Amino acid sequence: MALRVFASQAATSLRVRCLPATDSLIVPFWRSFASAPENRKYLKSHEWVEVNGEVGTVGISDFAQNELGELVFVDMPDAGSQVTKGQTFGVVESVKAASDVYSPITGEVVETNAELSSNPALVNSAPFSDGWIMKVKIANPSELEDLLDEASYNKRCEASAH
Repeated sequence: MALRVFASQAATSLRVRCLPATDSLIVPFWRSFASAPENRKYLKSHEWVEVNGEVGTVGISDFAQNELGELVFVDMPDAGSQVTKGQTFGVVESVKAASDVYSPITGEVVETNAELSSNPALVNSAPFSDGWIMKVKIANPSELEDLLDEASYNKRCEASAH
């Protein structure tokens, strides 16, 4: 019984879901994805934007990187180029697939994450922090209104994971 309590507490703190208890001493569990942070907005295609003033930092979610697997290359736009909401701006390549990445906002790219050129796995290890892809000067802030909030995005991911 103590082992089950410990496992349950550990799973909760690690954001791991457990299957219903069995008669076995081994309780199977899996980690589907980290909850999406509240301070971001999300596209249904798993890209996020975090807004700081007139600039939005863009990346892909933990759910997306988990589905792709270990990233080996991130194609990013050049600073000064324009991106359009809902349009592709780059590609992420993993050991098992390549996927287009879509911009959640329209605007001018003011910076890209140079670290990703030599270490694309940052997207895997820290998708909501060090693994950001680009920063965009937002052209139309009203575009943020029809993006998903974290609760809606998490619900969508949970439905996809089952």
